[in-house]
Amino acid sequence: MSADMLMWVGLPYASFAALVVGLIWRWRTDQFGWTSRSSQWNERAILRWSSPLFHLGIIFVFLGHVAGMLVPKGLTEAVGVSEHLYHLGAVTGGGIAGVMTIVGLIGLLYRRFVTRSILLRTTTSDIVMYVLLIIPIVLGMGATLMNQVFGQPGGYDYRETIGPWIRSVILLHPQPGLMAEVPLSFQLHIIAAMILFAVLPWTRLVHIVSAPVAYPTRPDIIYRSRTAGTLSATDGPRRDYSRGWQPVRHQSEASEDVPYVGA
Repeated sequence: MSADMLMWVGLPYASFAALVVGLIWRWRTDQFGWTSRSSQWNERAILRWSSPLFHLGIIFVFLGHVAGMLVPKGLTEAVGVSEHLYHLGAVTGGGIAGVMTIVGLIGLLYRRFVTRSILLRTTTSDIVMYVLLIIPIVLGMGATLMNQVFGQPGGYDYRETIGPWIRSVILLHPQPGLMAEVPLSFQLHIIAAMILFAVLPWTRLVHIVSAPVAYPTRPDIIYRSRTAGTLSATDGPRRDYSRGWQPVRHQSEASEDVPYVGA
């Protein structure tokens, strides 16, 4: 019972606390770092198809999890959705979303580790983030295939165990006993997801909690190389600018400052 309490009561609340505290701390101390650090200027061809596939896929996967975990089984049956119909829709829709997510993620990984300019910008935090992102995705697809596709007829009804457990945690009346008979593949998927939530604020994934409301109307981003912001040897000594926003001076206009743009 102590292991169940630790895994299905302690870990969920610790993960949620780490997520909330981390987001608050990151917002208060690192708002300029609250970004996915776009690398579009490094490579566009692969990004053009892999990024939409991954993001749309993961959004549909998330919405499917929310609907499956938070909507009680009795409610769907009350509106005329049978268990067979629900199972068919969940497996079909979830499978398509899962394939989109995995194919998009493979494209993003290939792009990051094959394109040299992007690889050089890859940090240890990025590598940890990718590992912690890949594990729950792979475990989730594996659990679906083992239990819902190739498992017992009708699949495993997680809405009688995992769904009520999640709702009990949210309502502050956790029932760890509901997870005792859940297949190990689902248990590992849930544990990996909770660990990912806990570390999310410390990675570039933090941008998922910001709704890009103003994105369609934002101004264009102007990129300049770092050498473009320095004086030539004939105009004066070369200056090394620090990271961030710096004034850009053209050789023919060395005496005139122009508005600040991204260095």
